[in-house]
Amino acid sequence: MINKSRGFSLVEILVVLVIMGLLISIVAPNVLDRADEARIQKVEADFKVIETALKMYRLDNYSYPSSEQGLVALVEKTRVEPLPRQWNPDGYLEELPMDPWGRPYRYLSPGEEKAFDIYTLGADGVRDGEAQDQDLFNWQSQAKQ
Repeated sequence: MINKSRGFSLVEILVVLVIMGLLISIVAPNVLDRADEARIQKVEADFKVIETALKMYRLDNYSYPSSEQGLVALVEKTRVEPLPRQWNPDGYLEELPMDPWGRPYRYLSPGEEKAFDIYTLGADGVRDGEAQDQDLFNWQSQAKQ
């Protein structure tokens, strides 16, 4: 008795590829949107942590770190004037968080919108932009709430 093994026809393979393409075209945008949402949520959570540390710094030292001192003043005692009067020897943050795209957050004090502004330039690292390239600021996230 001869055992005939039969493979898939070209039509069957094309049908499977079309079905897979349809599924990917439906699922991929939803997954990518979720990733972008997760990055924005991380930025907003980081803003809250940094803002809390800045407020603790201000309680001890009567002012926020200057733009020149930067957010590094929350991790290590700055040597840039004005020197902190009662800097916490444990610091105010263990380490500075990085934005979801691997760059440090930017800081401006006094800020343009608040006493201090914390922001990231998005995925492209350039001013302005849309979607994942949009700039995110600490005062924007609070305005949405």
